[in-house]
Amino acid sequence: MRNLEDFFLEPGCSHNGEKTEKERKKGCSKPQPGSASGGCAFDGAQITLLPIADAVHIVHGPIACAGNSWDNRGTRSSSSDYYRMGFTTDLNEINVIYGGEEKLLDAIKEAADKYKPPAVFVYQTCVPAMIGDDIVSVCKRASEELGLPVIPVDSPGFAGSKNLGNKLAGDALFRYVIGTREPKYTTPYDINLLGEYNIAGELWQIMPLFQELGIRVLACISGDAKYEDVAAAHRAKVNMVVCSKALLSLARKMEEKYGIPYFEGSFYGIKNTSEALRNFAKLLGSEELIEKTEKLIAKKEEETRQKLKPYIEKLKGKKVLINTGGVKSWSMVSQVQELGMVVVGTSSKKSTKEDKERMFKLLGDDGKLIDDPNPKELVKLCREHKVDVLMAGGRSKFVAIKEGIPFLDTNQERIKPYAGYDGMIVLAQELVRTIYSPVFDLYKEPPPWQY
Repeated sequence: MRNLEDFFLEPGCSHNGEKTEKERKKGCSKPQPGSASGGCAFDGAQITLLPIADAVHIVHGPIACAGNSWDNRGTRSSSSDYYRMGFTTDLNEINVIYGGEEKLLDAIKEAADKYKPPAVFVYQTCVPAMIGDDIVSVCKRASEELGLPVIPVDSPGFAGSKNLGNKLAGDALFRYVIGTREPKYTTPYDINLLGEYNIAGELWQIMPLFQELGIRVLACISGDAKYEDVAAAHRAKVNMVVCSKALLSLARKMEEKYGIPYFEGSFYGIKNTSEALRNFAKLLGSEELIEKTEKLIAKKEEETRQKLKPYIEKLKGKKVLINTGGVKSWSMVSQVQELGMVVVGTSSKKSTKEDKERMFKLLGDDGKLIDDPNPKELVKLCREHKVDVLMAGGRSKFVAIKEGIPFLDTNQERIKPYAGYDGMIVLAQELVRTIYSPVFDLYKEPPPWQY
């Protein structure tokens, strides 16, 4: 396994850059007991790569590792559905004693023969890592025998958190995939999206904007991705890091090796979407494209604001508490503020320093950053501020139900897409539907037998 210290010393991270040399050597937060409770390194690696939909993804480990991670995100694909199938070597006690390498090799051969994928990803988990299975050698042997890319993803869960797994997945792409194919053709306006997973089809909400501008998404890593597209991603002219914590190191390495500039951004909200489009136009360096982009932004913003008017009338002044992570922690604040809502607090547990700075700027003195969004803290804030709606992941749903507060799922399991200009309208519709649902009034009434 690679030296994990390297992943905590990311030079592209401005938080690291501001440290003294001595502090920088210590790196960022290293794995602590319990740090994998929100998702282990294997989980993080798999959720980053699984949306590469036409590849086979084999989990080398006990059946539970595959079972617990199977189909647990709302990512969507327009082509193959291999990503929704569970492949595992299902290691047992005998394999622990004698090793699981032969079983892994057989599994790779069987999957390649039966499904004819363009590539196979193999994920290392805790048990085979502890018994010393060398998946890198097995993958190399399988690749030579089959004439097929077989990519080892060395990501045992005990290595650290889900975020570390994101980085390990990006490292595997950089080392074994990106740059191994050439695109059929290139254009001056080829771009990549890094950390966009097409949750609930959000990628498809922003693709029409790029098409209208003549910008081609050469590779989306990894929402609705095809292996060949990811392998040819090195020919893009600009990278956008959509999820700021996940694949920043991949963007930095691609800039160093292939000279591809990158920026961090978001597609949640009108302002953020417009800013992302402007950044692309600026970095692609065409005056004609810049002018075209400004015209599109003006048209889309006006259309969207007109469609939002009836919803804003219902949402204006409503209080919202947000418990999510990463880029969503600030970009969704901006998104609901554009709907006239008041954000009383947002989670900052999984946020970078830059994310927090953006949150402070958006929230001002009235908002609160929640470092530890446990149920007790969420309940306290809901009661203190008389919150009208809780926007969070499924684990916080029961806090809202017990408090009789409307709840809107904004996590990876959601079924509604909220990206781009169209996503703003969908979000407004869902918030109105949720806040004004009659079920919450009925919930507060006494049961019939108490009348």
